[in-house]
Amino acid sequence: MSIKLAAPSLLLAALIGPAFAADPLPDAIAAPGESVVLSVHAEGAQVYECKAAADGKLAWAFREPIATLLAEGKTIGRHYAGPSWEHADGSAVVGKAIGNAPGATAADIPWLKLEVASRRGSGVLTLVTTVQRINTHGGKLEGSCEKAGEFKSAPYSAEYVFLKKG
Repeated sequence: MSIKLAAPSLLLAALIGPAFAADPLPDAIAAPGESVVLSVHAEGAQVYECKAAADGKLAWAFREPIATLLAEGKTIGRHYAGPSWEHADGSAVVGKAIGNAPGATAADIPWLKLEVASRRGSGVLTLVTTVQRINTHGGKLEGSCEKAGEFKSAPYSAEYVFLKKG
């Protein structure tokens, strides 16, 4: 009988919570004790530049992200170099990576935990202390580069979860 009663509560949990909430996040990017302020979907590109690596050979080096932040299919902000996230209400945060975990496949950029290093404006992002990048798809650039200074982008999508302490 308890099995029959468990199914509706599992269904209810699936309907109420975001899809990613059911699976625990890797320890390296978890944020215990923090609560969600905003969760958005991002679509964009990871931009790379052809540069000389430490060994002197040319290689693709990550330069910056360029992405649109979406909620319920509507644009509500943007993500760009910093890394920065800017909401349509004028609030913005800049993060510093403090943890990472591998993406689901070799082609996916890592999941990240970022600590907010600075903020500006007033709005939904004002109280944010941590940003998580999860459920990444794509974004890694493969192959060699031939000419220093050349740029190439790799399409990606991810979920960004903005959290606050307490």
